[in-house]
Amino acid sequence: MDRPLSGLAWLDRSKGNPGSTADLLRRLGQGDIELTHEAFHHLQPWRAAAHLRELLMNCGILPAIDKQICSFERWLIEHLADIPDPDHAQIIRRFAIWEVLPRLRARAERKPITPAARRHVADQVKQATAFLTWLADRDHTLATCGQTGVDAWHVEHNEYARNSIRSFLLWCSASKLTRPFRLPPVQISRAAPMPQTERLELIGRLLTDPSLPLRVRVAGSIVLLYAQPLSRVIRLTLDDIIRADQQILLRLGEPPSPVPDSLAELLFRWIDSRDNMNTATNHACRWLFPGRRAGQPIHPDVLAALLNDIGIPTTAGRTAAIRQHVLEMPAPIVAEL
Repeated sequence: MDRPLSGLAWLDRSKGNPGSTADLLRRLGQGDIELTHEAFHHLQPWRAAAHLRELLMNCGILPAIDKQICSFERWLIEHLADIPDPDHAQIIRRFAIWEVLPRLRARAERKPITPAARRHVADQVKQATAFLTWLADRDHTLATCGQTGVDAWHVEHNEYARNSIRSFLLWCSASKLTRPFRLPPVQISRAAPMPQTERLELIGRLLTDPSLPLRVRVAGSIVLLYAQPLSRVIRLTLDDIIRADQQILLRLGEPPSPVPDSLAELLFRWIDSRDNMNTATNHACRWLFPGRRAGQPIHPDVLAALLNDIGIPTTAGRTAAIRQHVLEMPAPIVAEL
């Protein structure tokens, strides 16, 4: 670390208290805590334990696992413990372990899990739990639930709840836990794009207003110029910025995209002054937007909040950028980006 005293202060914080960093490390050293991910799922306070686990993974002491899967597995243990009906808990455990987690792990092999994806699968589990309680309140079980019960539940709940329960109901049907039924088609709503003139005004503000924080100027410009979701923006690294033939390129797809001179200047200024670089967490890291956790970029929700604070609506802006790109370029090129 460039500033070792901050690391010593972190170790000394709440020294002697159960759950402090020093306490967790001492218990690991004494063998009271097994050096496994399963053991870390049960440690409290969970934030301190999660931070320590990510440091251990970054150092190669624990096997590397997607942090969102770790977060979901820890949450699942607490959720199952809070279900009062043991039969319901057993069904939810089977659904989570046999259906949800395998899908999450398969997705993690292709690309990192986003916080939004982790929240979505947690909502699926929560809605499944609520559905079982709803059935019990009407003196029904999954075995007696058929089309009438599914229709009644859909009528009483909003669109998000109906979409969240879909995976559980399909799993129940495939597992022969319910009577045959049919589900209504999924309704997908899309955010309205902002007008092109407003998008251009925001891009101009980001590129020229020195009063705005440099981090949000760079991130917002990438969203509004290249139609990138924040979950992808945060995964950019220094290696994705390429110098080629007196031109700066940004690797978003193949081939990499050219970067306007005004944005290129901001990019290199930001690289020289990135935040969260003074601790062991991110020493010499390659993330374009480093976070506070070991080996992790900034959380997309944090970046979204920073952009919203200066009036950059990321979803509407990205939708507007996609629409404009489709008007100017062949659709396959836009899809690749």
